[in-house]
Amino acid sequence: MNFPGRETINICFGHPAYQVADAFRKIRPDIGGFEVRTAEEFAARIGEADVVVCSGFWKNDLLRQAGKLKFIQSISAGVNQYDAGLLKAAGVRLASAQGANKNAVSDHTMSLILAMARRLPEARDNQHKRFWRPMQSNFDTREDELAGKTLVVVGLGAIGARVARLAKAFDMHVIGVRRDVAAGAAGADEIHSFKDLHKVLPRADFISLNCPLTDETRHIIDEAALAAFKPSSYLINLARGGCVDEPALIGALEAGRLRGAALDCTDSEPLPENSPLWSMPNVFITPHTGGETVQYETNIAELLATNLDRLWAGETALANQIV
Repeated sequence: MNFPGRETINICFGHPAYQVADAFRKIRPDIGGFEVRTAEEFAARIGEADVVVCSGFWKNDLLRQAGKLKFIQSISAGVNQYDAGLLKAAGVRLASAQGANKNAVSDHTMSLILAMARRLPEARDNQHKRFWRPMQSNFDTREDELAGKTLVVVGLGAIGARVARLAKAFDMHVIGVRRDVAAGAAGADEIHSFKDLHKVLPRADFISLNCPLTDETRHIIDEAALAAFKPSSYLINLARGGCVDEPALIGALEAGRLRGAALDCTDSEPLPENSPLWSMPNVFITPHTGGETVQYETNIAELLATNLDRLWAGETALANQIV
């Protein structure tokens, strides 16, 4: 690959909100580039770019007008929007942002677990109503502790492994579920494969999805999986909305086959206004903010700088390489 040099390279930073360009200029002020904030401007200017740093703006048909493009640094850990075969045929490299949001997403996972156990969404709703809830004699409406509870973590990559370690600090029993059990328990008390998921679900008080969306994990939580949940369990989804069969989840929640769900991602985003999930008292929704922190842009900028240095050095392996 004839990769452009430091003096001539032109990087397109495309995102509606993130300020990766500013973060990158702080560590590499000598590298040229430009920033776009809309998908329309991204499409209009992609032909100028040797490198693009983006996520949701990417559409595979843009390759036809991206004649200079040599490398895509994804802003997100998920890369489902990219056709790896098309990129490879066009000679375009691709790297994900896996690990850049490891701390943020694992922190957010634990915050949602705590929120459900401590009934924080209900407390916030009561605050808005100016209602001081009395002490509860009914165990089903009382707050709970995490110690001694069982957490099933689906996906033991960098994020899931840190969730396991954090959960252990709360004295939880952690069951890890991953594609390759030979990769190890990563801090979990037990390790099982995806094919054994339904066997461990009945033991879970919390089920946390921290896996990528792949053909194997699409609808990994479906009607059959939900039927294996304890009625007292909670689903926590920090993966992708497509990992859950949403109509099946809604049906299970309505029927009381699980106690609740905390969702940072949904099948369609933004969540449609007519979705029953909005008004369910046992559902807590955050708008796909699990990976967002004030540190995130710096993490992406440093990953981009690492991969550019490797490309300039003629190295074949990239950090988080996909293509």
